[in-house]
Amino acid sequence: MRFVLRRLGFFVLTLWAAVTLNFFLPRLMPGNPALAMMGKFRGPVNPAALKALEVAFGVDTKQSLISQYFGYIGDIATGKFGTSLYFYPESVGHVVLDAIPWTLGLVGVTTILAFVLGTGIGIVSAWRRGGITDSILPPVFVITSAIPYFWIGLMLILIFSEKLSWFPPSNGYDVTLIPSLTGSFIGNVLWHAVLPAAALLITTIGTWVLTMRNTMVTVLAEDYVRMARAKGLPGRRIMFDYAARNAILPNLTGFAMSLGFVVGGAILVEYVFNYPGVGYMLLQAVNNEDFPLMQALFLLITVAVLVAILIADVATALFDPRTRTRG
Repeated sequence: MRFVLRRLGFFVLTLWAAVTLNFFLPRLMPGNPALAMMGKFRGPVNPAALKALEVAFGVDTKQSLISQYFGYIGDIATGKFGTSLYFYPESVGHVVLDAIPWTLGLVGVTTILAFVLGTGIGIVSAWRRGGITDSILPPVFVITSAIPYFWIGLMLILIFSEKLSWFPPSNGYDVTLIPSLTGSFIGNVLWHAVLPAAALLITTIGTWVLTMRNTMVTVLAEDYVRMARAKGLPGRRIMFDYAARNAILPNLTGFAMSLGFVVGGAILVEYVFNYPGVGYMLLQAVNNEDFPLMQALFLLITVAVLVAILIADVATALFDPRTRTRG
């Protein structure tokens, strides 16, 4: 219980620091988002309209910084993130909620699949060290993990979209369809997700393979594994219950952090495939100086990573009780 409370305290402190930085950094940057918004329209600046935009964007220059800070904390607590400049007059919360399902569906599922496949391949490669599996698969996947996301994505588009015409080259679904929960629309969404998912899988699975394989090799040399072999235990039980269970701990922590970063999306992949996820939206927000949207997305990513780390700490403590006394 004390271990969980310490981790919760760290979570709250880090979250407060992230929220504070998220408030002050945009206000220390030169410029005014309200003026930037007014600059998109030709003609003289209307003081009343400028004042209304400053209030809407949370940058009212007549309020003290402390008042703005506590107002910002209150807005976050109630889920109010302001109005988006790029998607004006849509609220930031509405814009983000529209993009999150696309990123969770694409990047989330691909991350889980890459972890499961990579960890499994790493376990088998280490257990059969020096065999065909260990000699071929880990080197191949390590090489693919060093290739940039966007290059793999472009090659997949060139081969499977332009040359073979098997899969669509961009977008999350056919623009002629109306979004719905029908089988045809869901099938079209999955068809559009094949190439970006493949690009992510090819470039991320190697990390899990290499990490699991190297950790597993080290664990297999431990005395308790040798003792299990000397006692004549079945090889499958030694591989999973004695070796893999302990070797998976570093991968488990990395997996939890990867799930946290899933919320941020894969910016390059979503950009190459014009996929309507959070990563592509973040790029649009930066390019168009949409400060309210940037703040909300950065905060969302931070919270997701912190929650993932907290879950990883608790899960590690459950798998390895020794960590409870160290923390």
